[in-house]
Amino acid sequence: MNLDVKKEAAKQVIAMMTIGKDVSSLFPHMVKCMETNSIELKKLVYLYIINYAKSKADLAIMAVNSFQKDAKEKSSPLLRALSIRTMGCIRIEKITTEFLDSLKNGLQDYDPYVKKTAAIAVAKLFSVSPKLVIEQELIKMLQALLQDGNAIVVANACASLLEISNATGKSYFKFSKTQTLHKILNAVNESNEWGQIFILEAISTHDPKDSDEAEQICERILPRLSHNNPAVLLSSVKVVLKNVDFIKEPAMRQSILKKLPAPLITLISCEAELQYVALRNISFILQKQPSIFENNVKVFYCKFNDPVYVKLEKVDILIKVADKNNADQ
Repeated sequence: MNLDVKKEAAKQVIAMMTIGKDVSSLFPHMVKCMETNSIELKKLVYLYIINYAKSKADLAIMAVNSFQKDAKEKSSPLLRALSIRTMGCIRIEKITTEFLDSLKNGLQDYDPYVKKTAAIAVAKLFSVSPKLVIEQELIKMLQALLQDGNAIVVANACASLLEISNATGKSYFKFSKTQTLHKILNAVNESNEWGQIFILEAISTHDPKDSDEAEQICERILPRLSHNNPAVLLSSVKVVLKNVDFIKEPAMRQSILKKLPAPLITLISCEAELQYVALRNISFILQKQPSIFENNVKVFYCKFNDPVYVKLEKVDILIKVADKNNADQ
């Protein structure tokens, strides 16, 4: 059959699938369409398989060999990554064991695009079979990716490890080597804003070995306080607050803490939802550093058009920061 005809037919199948029509009876025919060199057609078939794999688990196994073949396609990193991502989205325990070799190869691939895709797939596999991920030492392979030279790979490894850590209640981040920490700190500057959030969250789990390391981390993270993305800003504050406690020199500690209020105050002029998040974070910060906002009482005054939930947070913070020294403000 002509390739263009196959593509058009696959598009029609996907279109019917998206509006809720049952096209699962076409599963064997769609699987046969995987035997093509066209990336566009493969994407359509993969999308179809992801959608129907759970309800047609027995038929989905038919596609495993084709996935494994695509995952080994040396000439196309895009195809290898696409295959690994699709296998990661098929959450059927029968298929996960077949997926392991391809995933391990992906985590050690020479191409960053394949590695960053495989890193996310580990977290997806963990949600299906945690025992398998631990037994096959995939977490150790993720930890090795923290030293990768590509910032996107590092960010995705952090994202995957964070998801696994949150699911188990146990931190899987290990920065025992100074080299690993340096690479992660370098990756912050090279990542996009969402990658930065994952990396910053990972750094916040690390206890610095001494005062010098804590100071170094703070110095590298402080520039992120001027970032436009509130999530990056708040994650940076979290890292700084964690590490500032390990700095022995009081003057240096105070110098760093003085840089925190201004960026947080800028969030109070944003829309109400962001204000609330910022105010909640400020409230938690005050528990640890009660005097940090003592010269900024005015910014917490309620405005007539503030929503009730924002006013309540502002009043709560005013109670914490107001004293006889700043009452005149």
